[in-house]
Amino acid sequence: MKTTKGRVTIPTDRDVIPETLEILRRWGADAVRDCDGTDFPEELKTVDAKVYATYYTTRKDNAWAQANPDEVQQCYIMTGFYTAAGEEPLAIPLMQGVSRELMAVNDRDDIRRWWEVMDRTAARPLEPDAWRYDGAKGCVVIERPEPFHDYTVSFLAYLIWDPVHMYNAVTNGWKDFEHQITFDVRQPKTHAYSLERLRRFIREHPYVDVIRYTTFFHQFTLVFDELRREKYVDWYGYSASVSPYILERFEREAGYPFRPEYIIDQGYYNNQYRVPTKEYKDFLAFQRREVAALAKELVDITHEMGREAMMFLGDHWIGTEPYMEEFASIGLDAVVGSVGNGSTLRLISDIPGVKYTEGRFLPYFFPDTFHPGGDPVREAKENWLTARRAILRKPVDRIGYGGYLKLACQFPEFLDYVEQVCSEFRELYDNIQGRKPWCVRRVAVLNCWGRARSWGCHMVHHALYQKQNYSYAGVIEALSGAPYDVRFLSFDEILAGPDALHGVDVLLNIGDGDTAHTGGAVWEDPRVSSTVRQFVWNGGGFIGVGEPSGHQYQGRYFQLAGVLGVEKETGFTLNYDKYNWEEHPEHFILADAGGGVDFGEGKKSIYALPGTTVLVQRDREVQLAVHEFGGGRAVYLSGLPYSFANSRLLHRAVLWSSHGEKELERWFSSNISTELHAYPDSGRYCVVNNTYEPQQTTVFADGGSFQLTLEAGEIRWYTQKTAAE
Repeated sequence: MKTTKGRVTIPTDRDVIPETLEILRRWGADAVRDCDGTDFPEELKTVDAKVYATYYTTRKDNAWAQANPDEVQQCYIMTGFYTAAGEEPLAIPLMQGVSRELMAVNDRDDIRRWWEVMDRTAARPLEPDAWRYDGAKGCVVIERPEPFHDYTVSFLAYLIWDPVHMYNAVTNGWKDFEHQITFDVRQPKTHAYSLERLRRFIREHPYVDVIRYTTFFHQFTLVFDELRREKYVDWYGYSASVSPYILERFEREAGYPFRPEYIIDQGYYNNQYRVPTKEYKDFLAFQRREVAALAKELVDITHEMGREAMMFLGDHWIGTEPYMEEFASIGLDAVVGSVGNGSTLRLISDIPGVKYTEGRFLPYFFPDTFHPGGDPVREAKENWLTARRAILRKPVDRIGYGGYLKLACQFPEFLDYVEQVCSEFRELYDNIQGRKPWCVRRVAVLNCWGRARSWGCHMVHHALYQKQNYSYAGVIEALSGAPYDVRFLSFDEILAGPDALHGVDVLLNIGDGDTAHTGGAVWEDPRVSSTVRQFVWNGGGFIGVGEPSGHQYQGRYFQLAGVLGVEKETGFTLNYDKYNWEEHPEHFILADAGGGVDFGEGKKSIYALPGTTVLVQRDREVQLAVHEFGGGRAVYLSGLPYSFANSRLLHRAVLWSSHGEKELERWFSSNISTELHAYPDSGRYCVVNNTYEPQQTTVFADGGSFQLTLEAGEIRWYTQKTAAE
């Protein structure tokens, strides 16, 4: 029987009560929620739906924060680089380029212990007696600098305006409101207060069924400049999870002194592209354990008082990475996150150890989209079709929307479209029945983060990524809806033992050289390079995109050049002539690339070694090549932005590298704009049109084939051994 209600959450507010009831009916929603800047209506407290209450563990209590300024959250910040023009004293302003609405210098604690002045030219810290702080001018003064050396200062600053509240205020143009201060639940007074604060909130909100934590304790790194512009964003950044109290606890556990440089990392703030140091990984592990233990206290109270506990995947989520072992110990009932594309859908839906997952779909009901002349339907269509590929591989259990419902109600065609989305989502969920889809290969993505940052370590936040990282984003997006069993593998696992690659058919390494995505100096360890070479030699597949294994060492830039059959000219081998430029466009991998291949920006100066088969080269720079290595095969791609054509190209590369060319037409749709997903355990399969144009395709299923025409965005379900329902 077709399900017509359930699995959908909508936002509400005091000024849209009739509209909320109407949308509940039309969309078949069974849950309502409040949002930042809204209030839950008294009239809906007895509504026939589950009620979510957004709960902020670190803000919306300025009275407490102002009464306890020593327990306001803190962040490590580094100044810009300042050059000593001579031997005269050098003054370095601390807050230049940082919003004074957002942060204030912490000179309350021992600055000699917790600040660090670095001679960047000599790569060494200055002794504490070599500098002084001029609080009146907000400067650190170096009395006797080395002439023409560069210097920076790393210091602690209080977060006097919650960064997400600031973001929401700037985005929505809020006026006449109080800046919310971020307090630190880790510290003793606020810890004890927060437990009672939660109990009081639950007692005072008896109509609430689900406490939606937004989130636990530490904000990802989000810094604004003096003009309220975003200056620095790292969705996985830990630089705002510090305080002397926390750092002293870390020192006791780690057994060595803490240095600001462990966080500052030369001013890169240990962002997701940096190869993490041992000290930084120690700090992350410590934070996860501490945050999980404290989050469990709040969740236990939630359960004790008869409510469900849900975590929002974002905002103050640092320390709660959902793919780490510590996360399961928290005992959460659910996780909800924003769905911008297939990658973010899988980031949420693959989370282990919770009862259910929920995706918050776009667009968010904010005025940046819902304004006169705006086109929220276009964004909603793109969002749904992009995420649907991933849903068909591993669905979330619920979907929902957030923001201000009154804005959405001004766009009737948007309400109509989302009504269709909600109905189709329930149809997909009912047909999949929690069964595992058919997988043609087991694929692993190798980087420094591995499982800890499954699906998302390339993201700015949610679905956003930097332009230069398009290949990693493109491959992960393709994988999110592809017929593979996907896992994420770290170099630490490779170093831990030879069984790390057991059960893997194809290994992928994607990104720029010397980044955390490709490994950098990790490849200098013989255990890493030899383990991967042995894997391929014994029959495994390897796909490298961009600068895989890129790190200059021992006569190579690509440390797996012998596996890939290609190398990068970095200026050290210009004397060697290169002759292997002949293209082979008839190759299996290129069979669907009739219009050519979009490599994006590609990579410069890649050349093929002898014995390598070049598929595409441009101006004597290799874009695509394949190479046999022992019993295995490797594929090199210079770049791979996401598109239907590139998703098909990657699929063919996966099959070719694992000797699976003959398996292409098993559960397969020939048109690259369509896909087939099969569920052998339930005897169901579907063919889906990923565009808003009619598509014709040849469907290969059940050992046979048939022609099919799909309408715009259509999905057609079948029972195995039949060609029609």
